[in-house]
Amino acid sequence: MKEIGHWINGKQVKGTSGRFADIYNPATGELQARVALATPAELDAAIRAAAKAQEAWAATNPQRRARVMMAFGALINKNIEKLAELVSLEHGKTLPDARGDVQRGLEVIEVCMGAPAMLKGEYTDNAGPGIDLYAMRQPLGVVAGITPFNFPAMIPLWKMGPALVSGNAMILKPSERVPSTSLMLAELAQEAGLPDGVLQVVNGDKEIVDAILDHPTIQGVGFVGSTPIAQYIYGRAATNGKRAQCFGGAKNHMIIMPDADLDKAADALIGAGYGAAGERCMAISVAVPVGDKTADALVERLVPRIEKLKVGPYTAGDDVDFGPVITPQSRDRINGLIASGVEQGAKLVVDGRGIRIQGYENGFFVGPTLFDNVTRDMDIYKQEIFGPVLSQVRAKSYDEALNLVIDNDYGNGTAIYTADGDTARDFASRVNVGMVGINFPIPVPLSYYSFGGWKKSAFGDLNQYGPDAFRFYTKTKTVTARWFSGIKDGVALNFKALD
Repeated sequence: MKEIGHWINGKQVKGTSGRFADIYNPATGELQARVALATPAELDAAIRAAAKAQEAWAATNPQRRARVMMAFGALINKNIEKLAELVSLEHGKTLPDARGDVQRGLEVIEVCMGAPAMLKGEYTDNAGPGIDLYAMRQPLGVVAGITPFNFPAMIPLWKMGPALVSGNAMILKPSERVPSTSLMLAELAQEAGLPDGVLQVVNGDKEIVDAILDHPTIQGVGFVGSTPIAQYIYGRAATNGKRAQCFGGAKNHMIIMPDADLDKAADALIGAGYGAAGERCMAISVAVPVGDKTADALVERLVPRIEKLKVGPYTAGDDVDFGPVITPQSRDRINGLIASGVEQGAKLVVDGRGIRIQGYENGFFVGPTLFDNVTRDMDIYKQEIFGPVLSQVRAKSYDEALNLVIDNDYGNGTAIYTADGDTARDFASRVNVGMVGINFPIPVPLSYYSFGGWKKSAFGDLNQYGPDAFRFYTKTKTVTARWFSGIKDGVALNFKALD
């Protein structure tokens, strides 16, 4: 049985704890590897080595750090097929989707190539008699990234790129379900010129997460996962005086107005609702057509599109639309929620339970599922399903549809399909959600903006990647400097000393 360890000081090392987590092939259900779960002592050794390496890395000028990002990006692009294969093997998503996973992470690395401009400070000449005032951005020191299973390449790259190019060292703790992609990315970063110790990959479970949150050397923590864990990590990190950005769950709605192009809206819902088996925090899981006529027409368009979807293993290539979910526990939880929707009175239009793929009967598959007449008190509406389940909630008016989104606990992403510019502008202005799509189903901003939700989808005041990432991974130091050159000076007892 293959055993996966950690990446410490520029090389792969075996774990010493004797504890392991199982890694399955989601398409076959077969146990394919075990990953070592680190001890707090192993983590402490990695952090001490990172702190030592960070000093020289921080002293490296930003342009040279950006050149490492440039070489790193080139190596990711060169190895995109190998990385995608690793993503698919451990996560189960299709190869085209896995390539997209790597590509969206690569785009953040490309922005990091321009980091010198993002890290510039400010300067005011002659702020007072003989006085210069300037501010500089300096790295936090050693930071940590705790990343989820659903994007094994993208989210680690979202974390490591801005953190490293800003002069920090990073302890990356990927999901123990998908460790191999992060380890390969660490190898590529070293090949690109990143000094040993600046990036450490430590695999582990809650024991290591808690050790990261309590370790005095760690200055900042970035996390993506479920809302309860995001809130837990944010609170514990803040209690220990650490900077934290923690992103949680979602329940993303798409409003479909009567004037919308329903064929385009249906196509968008298929991709946004069922892509990656729904295991995306930006998946559209709730369709909100306005008016029964719109709702009926939308279902008529959705059903034949759903019936054409092909579910299967990533090895089937482009012939498969989406693959299995990550674990048998995820499959069973999703099936249980589908059952609860039926029990609570929703209309099950397409049932994805019990799907069997020839030759992959033990895989963790759930077929595409569609509910109609869902109400806000049902479990399938209140909970983040994180599976290929689309719920239709009918609204009588635009205001009712808008308030459905506003009242929801989550605020990650939302969308509206309409031909009316006034309605679209009103929606974008009033909705209390972090990322908004107008005739666009998954409004993930490009990498030179920032990604982040509102309400219970995010904890912390700075978003991922883009300008916010550089603000998060650096702290501002402001210097007031006076050079005495013939200026008479006296004792100042008030705040007018610069006048």
